[in-house]
Amino acid sequence: MPNEHRIEVGGLVEPDRVHRRCYVDEDVFDLEMERIFHTTWIYVGHETQVPKPGDYWTTIIGRQRMILVRGKEQGVHVLFNRCPHRGSLLCNERHGNVGDGFRCTYHAWQFNLDGTLRSIPMSEGAYENTRFAPDDPQFHMTPAPRMESYRGFVFASLAESGPDLRTWLGGSIQAFDDMCDRAPDGEVEIVPNCFRIIQKSNWKIFLENQLDALHPSVTHESTGRAASEVQKDIENRTGKAPPLSYHMLSAFTTPFEVWDTLETVGHPYGHCMLQGYMGLRPTDPDNLEYEKRMRESYGEKRAEEILSVNIHHVLVYPSLSVQSPLQQLRAVRPLAPDRTLTEIWHFRLKGAPEPIYRRALDYYYLVNSPSTMINADDLVNFRKCQDGLQLDAGDWVSFHRNAGHDSVKDGVVTSVTGMSEAPMRNMFKAWDEYMRNGA
Repeated sequence: MPNEHRIEVGGLVEPDRVHRRCYVDEDVFDLEMERIFHTTWIYVGHETQVPKPGDYWTTIIGRQRMILVRGKEQGVHVLFNRCPHRGSLLCNERHGNVGDGFRCTYHAWQFNLDGTLRSIPMSEGAYENTRFAPDDPQFHMTPAPRMESYRGFVFASLAESGPDLRTWLGGSIQAFDDMCDRAPDGEVEIVPNCFRIIQKSNWKIFLENQLDALHPSVTHESTGRAASEVQKDIENRTGKAPPLSYHMLSAFTTPFEVWDTLETVGHPYGHCMLQGYMGLRPTDPDNLEYEKRMRESYGEKRAEEILSVNIHHVLVYPSLSVQSPLQQLRAVRPLAPDRTLTEIWHFRLKGAPEPIYRRALDYYYLVNSPSTMINADDLVNFRKCQDGLQLDAGDWVSFHRNAGHDSVKDGVVTSVTGMSEAPMRNMFKAWDEYMRNGA
């Protein structure tokens, strides 16, 4: 538990700048775990990760090791990964199947899939005249205080009270609606497994970068230019348009002036989104077949409404980065002030033609994977920022760009330009509120 007498968070955030301690201070990080990650709704996983009873995945919420498991009645449960007897971890692998219940490998206590105690070996007479009672919750696996699922996306909160999931998601709920609505069957399913990256930087640096419309034409210009040259070569040699996958990279040559025409929107609780950027409605046969299936499923009007949505990126603060048009999701798991685990997942649109999945898979590999130059460029910048913030060369991080010029209505911030640092200011406004008051 952090020593709150040594932490004064009141002066760390100002309307247009934040103190570097927000990124490097151990005590600040401890308080973030307590007041942000242990109180807000944190993404745990998708229901399709655990399709059969007994299927489980392990994860972390803040500093707590948790289990997402499929129960016998097809519901899912989120449980602390701890045996209530002597404290041993019950699941040591990332994922697997525990059959019809959990069994501790230390003393063979057994639990049902919902975490309730099933049996204890050699228990007859062993607990007479003791305070042990098999129906006492302290002898069951501990569930997350709150767990809710929205369209298959499972969240949990370690706080006993607070806003329900839909209220808390607010405007960011569009990320999950957009992703699922794009499926002719109205649902998505996860594609196991995921990429996992340890970023040697603070978790907030990653989130800030996701909606930073100024950096792509600088950081990723060389990759975008190389892809553009290959595109031109293909067109010159074949007279045909190159595969869409090249556009996924060449788009990073988009001029500053175009980025500035985009729009970012900041919602309460720190959620943000970037609208526009990449049109994904080509007229090739594969996409035309996909749109035909959408019209068959939804009708002409509703299908057009869904396909016309142009949300490129949504941040569900503090734990998710979602690219719904391409069915990508990155979960953020802070490990230390200067170490962050990101899990990169992708999904299938149920009922969509296989080439549409392949299109999303191309983006997964070309832009979001650990091996791509796009990701490598970002990771270098993150590390350089983290290292630079350790230096005694000034105390403040600047978020002055367009400060005071963005539109604010009913708690929603709409940027005056695409390159406004409004998303960073919106996230730190929420950060300050969480750190002062909790969720």
